[in-house]
Order: sequence, then C-alpha cells, then structure tokens
Amino acid sequence: MFEKYFSKRIKNTPSSFIREILKVTQKPEIISFAGGLPNPISFPQEELKVSMNNISQKYGSKIYQYSTTLGLDILREYIVERYKKIWNMDITIENVIITTGSQQALDLIGKTFINEGDKVLVEKPSYLGLLQSFCMYSAEFIQTKLNDDGLDIEELKENIKKHKPKLAYLIPNFQNPTGLTYTKENRQKVFETIKDEDILLIQDDPYGELRFTDDERLPYIGLNQTEKNIYLGSFSKIVTPGMRLGYVIANKEIIKMLETAKQASDLHSNIFGQYLIADYLQNNDLDKHIEKIKKLYKSQAKSMTDAMEEYFPKNIKFTYPKGGMFTWVTLPEGKSSVKLFEKAIAKNVAFVPGDPFYVNEHDVNTLRLNYTNSDESAIKEGIKRLSESIKEI
Repeated sequence: MFEKYFSKRIKNTPSSFIREILKVTQKPEIISFAGGLPNPISFPQEELKVSMNNISQKYGSKIYQYSTTLGLDILREYIVERYKKIWNMDITIENVIITTGSQQALDLIGKTFINEGDKVLVEKPSYLGLLQSFCMYSAEFIQTKLNDDGLDIEELKENIKKHKPKLAYLIPNFQNPTGLTYTKENRQKVFETIKDEDILLIQDDPYGELRFTDDERLPYIGLNQTEKNIYLGSFSKIVTPGMRLGYVIANKEIIKMLETAKQASDLHSNIFGQYLIADYLQNNDLDKHIEKIKKLYKSQAKSMTDAMEEYFPKNIKFTYPKGGMFTWVTLPEGKSSVKLFEKAIAKNVAFVPGDPFYVNEHDVNTLRLNYTNSDESAIKEGIKRLSESIKEI
C-alpha cells in the first residue's frame, strides 16, 4: 500500500541483520552468541547511582534541559585530556563532537561526505552497521581483504589506483567481525600507501581499550601525521552502552560540518547521559574499571576457544582473540553459515552468519561469535550445540 511513498534510499537499505536476529534471541532458552553486547556485570551500576545523585545536586535542572549540539564541555575536555595522555594527540575541545553512539557518528559522516556513487574503501569483511549506514547514502563499497596482520597492502594499492575512493573506513583494533588486529608494521604500510592520496581515513575504535595481552598499545594509523584522519570512539564498551554516547575527533572544519549535520538529526545527544558519564569519569578510576572488564572478557574468550578446540571438527578454523568481543569462524569451502544458523537456532543457539559483513555476497562460509554476554557454562553448552549443528551440515 505504501510502496509508492517510500524513498529509493530506504528501499535500497537492508534492515539490520543483527537486530532481526536479536528479536529471535529474546527467548530465555536460547544461548546467544549473536549480539555484540557487553556483559551487564561489567556495568559500574553502584558508581553510576552515586553519579546520578551528584549531578542532580550539582547541576539541578540543567541535566533535564536542551543543550548544545557539540556536547557537554566537561565531557569533551575529558576526551581531549585522555587522548593527550595516551597518544600525545595534538587536539583541543574544538576537535571533538559527542554523538549518540558511534552508529550516529557513522550516519553523520555519511550525511556530510557521501554523494550518490561515491566510493568507500572498507575491509573484507567489515562492520555491518557501517555498510547499512553508508548504503543509506548510496555509497559504492570497495572491499579490501584482511590478512592475519591487517589489510592486504597489494590489494589496497590496486583498489586505490583503480577506484580512487573518497573515504576509507577501517577498524585496526580487534576488528568487528573478525577480532583481528593490524600489526604495527601493517599500520605503517597502510599509512604510507594512503598518505599522499586524496582519501579521508576513518578509524573506528570501540574495542581498543579491551586488550587482554601485555602487548604494547598500538598507535592509530598515521597518528598526528595527517589532517585527513577521523577517529571514532565510544563509552559503550568501557562504561555502559545504554547511554548511547560516542564521539568523533577530527579537524575543526570537519567537526563544524558534522555539527550542522547533527543539528538536523537530533539537536544534541542525551544531556542527562552526558552529565552522568562525565561525573562518573571525573570521580572514578576508568583504567582500573577497564582492567576488570579485560580480565572478565579474557576468561570468557578462553572458555569459548577451549570449547571450540574440544567440540568443533578439526577442519573448522577460528581466531584466538587478543582483545575485543568476537571470534571469527571459518567453515569448509562450500558450507553456508546461513544454513548452519537454521540448524543451530533449532537447538536454541544463535550467532551471526557472515553474509551481512560482506558486500553482495551470500551463503558465505564464515560466522561471528560473541563471547562477552554469556557465562562460561553457557559458552561451553552453546559451543557444544553449535558443534552438533556443524556436523549436521
């Protein structure tokens, strides 16, 4: 009935595969490895209760009022100081805008930069939320395969020469969906390849703080070496996702245009949440809290890989995460993870088939598993059921 009213843009944009799966996984009997959900026991609930009282007493009606589009100054200042401390990044508050999660940041970037048919270089596979968001603006995706050490440099060079992409979107730390991390050497090669090209580089980093190992913290690609870097960060994985607070760090001219795009979108992100997170960050040791999360997730990741070693057929490959929230499973050639999902959901276990992480590819033989939102007994039982489903196909 309403088909004639819908825009080409919305009709050409697929619904979120994960959101559809999460509807199915609401049943209590289902063990879900599908969503990228932080574990609720990692949320600092008691500390946030204290901060709620603090901001109510300190700021009164301001926490319920309209606010500025760029975001709360004290929160933006915290971000500036943290990035200066960790990376010695040469930025000021004018380089930061608060967004309604990283997902809105992607939407604002799409709205600000992408004309119909503009080419965007992405990893293969890539974050499905980015593919959905930029699809809304009719971007053309140029996929560059991932190797164990990061982007395939030869294919990167070839794609840049052939397609001249306007934007590049990369997740160098514990990549979603694969969990892979670019090596220091690969990051440098990526930078050397693109530094003289007319490309804006978007680096999404929601998982970078969640490193399990004692390896050195790897720098961003081209850190402080180019004005054409856009950094995306989030409080969702290190404090709480429900507040939907992310941020963009970029050139002041870019921030100004993103501000205009955001004004047309939602005026400003939730101001109560901004005051709350800012107070929490000012009065608690964030790094100490992150260490607790890392210890929890490291244990859960090991539980999952141990269970896969025990139950999976030997011809099934999977990654061993060094951080982040995901492991990536590869079935034998010709086997469909979508068909596997049908078998697995019948046994009350869910995951995300690989299809939505690729551009125009179907019945691929890869799948993503999340280990952060299940306890260790559920992980073991879920992997056991999944193994039985694998054997059936």
